[in-house]
Amino acid sequence: MSSYRFKAAAGHSLSVTRWVRLSLAAPLAWLLGCTPAVPLPPWTPALSSPATSAVPTAPGVLRTSPVTPQPNVAAPQTPAPYSAAVAARFPAPAMVYGTPGLQAGRTSFTTQAEMQRWLHDQADALTYSAGIKASVLTIGQSQKGQTIEALVLTRGAGTDAAALRASGRPTVLLIAQQHGNEPAGSEALLIIARELAQGLLQPLLEQINVVIVPRANPDGAASGQSATASGRDLSRDHLLLATPEAKALARLTRDFQPTTVLDAHEYAVPGNYLQKFGTVQKHDALFHYATTANLSEFLTKAATEWYRRPLVAALKAQGLSSEWSYATSADMADKKLSMDSIEPDISPNTDGLKNIVSLRIDSRGAGLGRLDIQRRVHTQVTAITSVLGSTAQRAKELSQLRPYIDKEISAQACNGDAVVESARTSAQYDLTMLDPVSGADRIITMDWDSTLALIPVKKRPRPCGYWLSASFKAVAERLRLQGVQVQRVLAQSALNGELYREAARPVKTLVAGTRATAPAAAGVTLVRGVIDAPAGSYYIPLNQPLANLAIAALEPDAPGSHFSNQLITGLSSIGRVMSPPTLQSEELP
Repeated sequence: MSSYRFKAAAGHSLSVTRWVRLSLAAPLAWLLGCTPAVPLPPWTPALSSPATSAVPTAPGVLRTSPVTPQPNVAAPQTPAPYSAAVAARFPAPAMVYGTPGLQAGRTSFTTQAEMQRWLHDQADALTYSAGIKASVLTIGQSQKGQTIEALVLTRGAGTDAAALRASGRPTVLLIAQQHGNEPAGSEALLIIARELAQGLLQPLLEQINVVIVPRANPDGAASGQSATASGRDLSRDHLLLATPEAKALARLTRDFQPTTVLDAHEYAVPGNYLQKFGTVQKHDALFHYATTANLSEFLTKAATEWYRRPLVAALKAQGLSSEWSYATSADMADKKLSMDSIEPDISPNTDGLKNIVSLRIDSRGAGLGRLDIQRRVHTQVTAITSVLGSTAQRAKELSQLRPYIDKEISAQACNGDAVVESARTSAQYDLTMLDPVSGADRIITMDWDSTLALIPVKKRPRPCGYWLSASFKAVAERLRLQGVQVQRVLAQSALNGELYREAARPVKTLVAGTRATAPAAAGVTLVRGVIDAPAGSYYIPLNQPLANLAIAALEPDAPGSHFSNQLITGLSSIGRVMSPPTLQSEELP
C-alpha cells in the first residue's frame, strides 16, 4: 500500500461549508444499476467473422458493423523487456476488444482512414435516431495535412458548440494519442465511441454530452513517433500553441467549453528503473489531474473526490492497479521521483487554468508495441468509462461548478496576490514496484517530489490586467484562441501600471523526469510608472474567467511564458495595469 509521509505546505484551506454546498447529493447508482466501482458490464465485441464484429447496442441486442478483412495469421509480438514472472503479472482481460487495429493478425494499429470510417459509421448509425444526435467535425489539420476529427454525441437540439452549451448538460472531452506512439488510448476511444452511439454506454447521454478526439497527432501515429512532424511534444504545447494540432484542440475546447477533459496516454515501460532501482514498474494506470499555480481549489477537490476515488475503485474491481503519475530523470545518480508536471503548458494544467476538471490517464505501454495491448486497452476503457459515469452522476453539481469558479476568479482582479512560480513539496513515498526476477511486489521508500501541495516560490500583487504592444498581434490571437478576452485599444490612453525590467536572460533547463528542455523563467524587476497605450495596442483584463491562464502566459518570469518562449520579445512591449483603466476599446472576436 503506497503512503505519504510529509506535511502539506501552508496555504488557504477549503471551506467545508462551501464545498458541501457544491456536493448537493450523495453518490447515485448509474448505468443500468451499476455502481461507479463497476466501470462497464462485461461484454465481448470479438470478431464474429473475418468481415464483421458484434456490436452491442443494448443488453441482449447485437448489431454488426463492417471491419476490413485481415489475414488470419499471428501478429509478431514485441519481446517483453522483463522476465516471464513479471509478464505473468499482466494477464489478458476476460473480454476481447474489437477495432480495426485490434484484429487478429494485425501488425499495425488502426490507420487514419480506418479511424475516420469508424467515427463516421457511429454517426451514420444514429442518422434516424429520435433521441441521440451525432456528427463528425473536422477540427483541424496536422502539419502533414492529415485531418483531425472529433465525434460529437448528444441528446441536445444539435451537435454544434452552441447547442451543446445550451443543453444544460456537462460536456466531456476525450482526447487520445497526443503522443503518436501511444495507441491504447486511441483504440479505447473507438470502443467508447461505439458503446456511446450504439451500445451499453448510450444511457449516459441522458445526463452528459461527449466529444471524442481519438487521434490528436496523426502524423506521429503514422510514423510511430511521440512528437509531431516538427519534433515538438504536443502535450506540452497547450499554452504557447506553436503547432496546428494544439491550436485545433484549443479551438475545440474554447468553443465547446467542456466541464471535464480526459487525456489518454501511455507511459514508457522499457526505461531506466531497472538500472536505477533494480525494479520494474508495476501499475496498469498512472493518474494525474491539474496541478499548477493559481488553480481553483474547487477543481482539485472535484478531481479528487468526484473522479479519482471512483476511478481507482473501478480499476481495482477489474483487477487493474493504479498509482499517481511519476517520472525519473535520465541522471542515473538521481534517485528522486517527481510527480507529473506543474508547468502550465502541459495539457491538464492548461485546461485546469481554463476552469475545467482536467484528468490524465497513462496506461503502461509506450515502447511495448502490441504486447499486452488488450490489457492496455481494457485499462483505458475502464478508466474512461469511470470518468463518463462520474460526470453523469455529478451532472448537476458540475453544471454549477464551472460558473461558480468563473465568477470567483473574475472577482479577484486587482486584489490579492498571484503566484508566478511554484515548486513541488519534498516527501518520502512508499512506491510498490515489481521484483525483476520473481515478479513479486517490492515496496521501496523513495524521495518523492509531490505536486499535491505546491510551495509558492514567487508571488506578486495581482494586476487589473495587462497591456500589450500592437506589434504582438500573434500573441493576442493565440490568447483569443484559448478563450481569453482581449480588447483592442481604440484611442491613446495613459494607464497606471508597472513596467518590467530584465534582471537575467532566460536559459534552457531540463524538464523534470524527461530529457526535454524548456525555457527557464526570466528574471525581472518591476518599476511603477505610466504605460502609454497607443491606439491599436491590446488590453487583457483580469476580471474574466481565464485570468489565471493570462497570468501564466504573460508574466515574463512565469515558467513557459510567451516571453520565455520568445513569442514576446522585449519587456517594453508588455506592462501590468494596476488600477481599473478608462479605455476606448473593442473586444477581439
